[in-house]
Amino acid sequence: MFGLKPKAKPVASTPFSDFIRNASRTEKKRVYKQVIEKACERQNRLLNAVLAPRA
Repeated sequence: MFGLKPKAKPVASTPFSDFIRNASRTEKKRVYKQVIEKACERQNRLLNAVLAPRA
């Protein structure tokens, strides 16, 4: 009887989990690409702000 974990209680579905389960491969790739592009833009802006010569 040792080692048996109680079952986790089900939680409500979220829009994110619905997307992961139900979106087509093409739609997921499109969304992931947008997310990565935006993250790269933010990181580049941050680096440029930090590394820009002070006037």
